[in-house]
This record gives sequence, structure tokens and C-alpha cells, in this order.
Amino acid sequence: MGESYIIAIDFGTAYSGYAFSLTSGEEEADPHVKYWGEEVGLETPKTPTCILFDEHQQFVSFGYEARKKYLTKAGEASREKFFFDCFKMSLYDRKITPDLTIKAANGKEMKALTVFTEALRFLKKDALKTIEQNTDGRKFKASDFTWVLTVPAIWDHSAKQFMREAATKAGFVSDGTENNLVFALEPEAASVHCKKLPIEGFIAEKQGRNKLDQSPATRYIVVDCGGGTIDITVHEVLEGGVLKELHKASGSNLGGQTVDRKFKEFLRDTFTAEVWDKYEENYPSEVIRIMCDFTLFKRNDDDMEIICPLNLGMLAQKKQNMEEFFQRVQGASWDEGAIKISKPKLRSFFEESLWSITLTLREILKKRLNIGYILLVGGFAESQILQKRITDEFIDECKILCPYRPQEVIMKGAVEFGRKKGVVASRKSAYTYGVGVLESFNESKHRADKKYTNQEGDWCEDIFNKLVEIEEDVGWNETRTHLFYPLEQDLKQITLYFFRTKEKTPMYVDEPNVEEIDSITIQLADTTLGMDREIELEIRFGFTEMTATATDRESGSVHTVKLNFITK
Repeated sequence: MGESYIIAIDFGTAYSGYAFSLTSGEEEADPHVKYWGEEVGLETPKTPTCILFDEHQQFVSFGYEARKKYLTKAGEASREKFFFDCFKMSLYDRKITPDLTIKAANGKEMKALTVFTEALRFLKKDALKTIEQNTDGRKFKASDFTWVLTVPAIWDHSAKQFMREAATKAGFVSDGTENNLVFALEPEAASVHCKKLPIEGFIAEKQGRNKLDQSPATRYIVVDCGGGTIDITVHEVLEGGVLKELHKASGSNLGGQTVDRKFKEFLRDTFTAEVWDKYEENYPSEVIRIMCDFTLFKRNDDDMEIICPLNLGMLAQKKQNMEEFFQRVQGASWDEGAIKISKPKLRSFFEESLWSITLTLREILKKRLNIGYILLVGGFAESQILQKRITDEFIDECKILCPYRPQEVIMKGAVEFGRKKGVVASRKSAYTYGVGVLESFNESKHRADKKYTNQEGDWCEDIFNKLVEIEEDVGWNETRTHLFYPLEQDLKQITLYFFRTKEKTPMYVDEPNVEEIDSITIQLADTTLGMDREIELEIRFGFTEMTATATDRESGSVHTVKLNFITK
């Protein structure tokens, strides 16, 4: 039963949600999506990724409810609470340690692992509750399901591992059921779902057959436009409908939040740093309210009007008349209590993000990979300004497709991914991985300071023995095997150290840009064969995690380690 009961959680920077499927076997029913926002008069496929803790760091609420509670608290009361918004970006492109802390809206810090764990725990409980309400009150427990968690493809291994730790702490899996937690890379999940969308599932401009072709050799770019990250993957459809990654995942941290940040910078510049900083410090919940209003407006390519909050108006008017703040501002004006922003001004907030997307797409198209389509998915893809710019830039080179509900496709695709884990048949390795070894010393080739002598002879230490090269195609669940031998007759144990680098062919493990990721120690009980004892190292490049297994051929003793990417 376990296999076909699937819950996929799309834990996004700006919005989160889940979809589930309770079909038996291979049935291809469309997954169910939970809709949110009843308490605020909305019905949306995702809820804001914000979480509220009380002053004792105890979980209070998540999503619309957390935002509502935080916004209705008076200044002093809200400042004592820990409110986190868009905290997923704290994992992007940084060294992740178990003690990583993140800042709440009140400026105080909490352990990131606690914040992520409680957010995931809430989504897990809510999903189980929703399913029970829709199955005549049947009781389900977490272990009845395969859980699929979505993560950006451009995230580092350490961030994915951090999410596994948070999900495990949140009770998704326990000892013995670890395999029930699967990761889906966001653009891949979108690709899996869009592959089977009917014509009416796409909005497409200036195009006839607006359906993604699924015949083998079709190649397309998936642009997952999220709140935090822009995540870009290139796929080719192979025989049997499985996918091959053609280009290493690329992208940036310039998603929809960048546009929000530019809008906030515009407000700060307009009202002066002095007024704005005081406002933000004293009325943090009001700032969040303005930003929520802006998020809704930014989907449209139109002039916009935002009501100026009372306290911002009062603070500003102590300094000068409202009209005066807008005298030096182009494209915006003051109109009886409202801030009016022209269409060109609104578009200017998008500039940096769109520039980054078009630049990455240009670089991919330059490689002449024979791309037929660009697929726009993710919540930020709902923006008319974004759709129009990508269409204008690339319409002559490929078809531009955007699914009818771009925010839902990742959740739905993640459910399908949970059912058929091998649907992405191969990926490009993001790094060169290797293990440190010794080899016979050769004066013309090796550095003198690397020389190590024992009774067996002269050796060169710290050689980078390559296991897989950056950009190399690695099959789903592929294993690579290497043989090693002890360098001393009576050696009782051997430790292998694993390294990774963005360089193609490093010679030594201590070169710049080479980092150690983990090690594995094998006990060699039987020394009778001396240096002829074989140690077999098997590396399994699983979906998002890598496992190393070392076997002493003589004694049959086996050691397995899931490579640890989180810095101690």
C-alpha cells in the first residue's frame, strides 16, 4: 500500500502548499491540491511561507493565519513574537552548519533548524488532517505515505541535507522508513507534469499548436520562476518518455522577491531613509501589509495605486508635506492618501530579475542545443511583465509556454515524481568528486613536499582520485566502483576522505577550491595478504544524496556512509 499513497510538499520561499494522491498502483489520476486562505477570504493553491512563534520560541501558526495574527497584534505585542517570512532563502548559497541561526522580523534570532522543522511539521499535520477529512475519517499516519519534498535544483547538497534533517525531526520519517522521504528538484517536478498537459493547460502567445511535444528528442528549457530563486534546467525527452538533463542546473537568487525588494527601496528613497527606517522599526507588521498589497498588484502590467498606511503618513508629515516627497520621484505621485505608480516605474522594479533570466537563457541558447520550447513555471511566472519580456526576447528562437496555473505544476509534478522516481534518467554532475589517495612517487610529476616514505617505498600523498567529473552525465541511482589497496603490509584500518571541486581535473586534494566533504573508515582485521588486500569503494549517486560503501573483500566487512555536506 505504502508506495501509491503520496504527499508532495512544495516548500517555497514566498508560498508553500501540498498536493496528494491516494491512487493504487500506476493509475494516472490528477493529484489533489489543497486550497488555502478561507480565513482571509481567499482561495489559493499555496499559503504564504511565514511562521509565527511566541516569545518563548513555541510554534503558534503558519501561513495566512500566522500573517493575520502578526498583523493584528499591536506594536509592542508583535515585537515580542518571532515572525519569519521568506526564510527559505537563508539556505541559498552559503555554508550551512547545524547551528545556523536566522533573524525574525523583530531582529532576534532563532535556530534555523527549529524554524524549518516547525514549518514542515505544520504542513505534515495539515496534510494528514485534510486527507482524513476527505476519506471518511480514516486514520492515517506519516509512515503510510511516500513524502516528496521539493527543493531548488541550484541548491547545494548541504541545503538539501539540511531539509532532510528538518523533515526527519518533523516526523516525516523515522528509523527504518528513511526511504519514504524523496526529494524532487523543482524544475524537474514541473517538467514531469507539463510533459502531459493538454493544449488547454497552456497559455501561449502567437502560437498554433500550444502543446509541449513529447516525442523523443524534443528539447526544452524549464524556467522555474520562484519567489527566491530562478531555477533553470534543460531537458530532452528520451524513448519511453523519461527525461535527460542536457545542461547543469543554473539560475540565481533574483526571483520575485527581488521585485518586492526594489519596491521597498523605492519607498525608502521616496520617504527618506530617516522616515522609512523609523517606520519599519516601529510598525513592522504594517510594512508586511504594504508588501502583501504590492505582491498582488505586481502580477499585472498596469499602473498601480497603493493606499498609504496611516502611520507612514503621520511619520512622513512630521517632516514635510506628502506631495514634497514625490517631487523628485519619476513615475510615481501622491494622490489623496494613495501612492500612484506608473507602468514604466513598475516595470523598472523587474529590471534586475528579468535581466538575470534573459542572460542565463541567452547563454544556454548560445550552446546550440536545438531547443524547441521555453517553459515558464512557478508563482512569479504569473507576472504579465515577466511573460511578455521572455516572449519578446525569445519568440523568434523557440515557443514560449506557460501553464494555466504555473504555481500548481510543481506540486502536481512532485506527486508524479514520487510515483516514478526514475523519470529523470540522467543528470549533469554539479561537481567533480574524488577521494584522496597515495601513488608511487615520480620526481618529474609530483611535488617534492608531497613525498612520503615507508618501508614499501616512496609515495606521493594527497592525490585527487577522480570518481566523477563536473558536467558528466550521471544516471539515476548509478553506482561507480573503484578498488583500493593498503600501502603497508600490516595496516589494520584505512580511512578514505571524499572531496569535491568545481575544477575539472585537480591533481591534489589541498588545491584551492577543493573542499573535503566526508570520510569513511574501514577496519582491516586480516593482514595475511599484506598489500594485496582489496578494498572496493562503491559510490551511489542517488537522487539528491550520495552514498559511499566500502567493502573489505577479505573479511567481507562493509561500511556505508551517506556523504555529509553540512560543515561541522
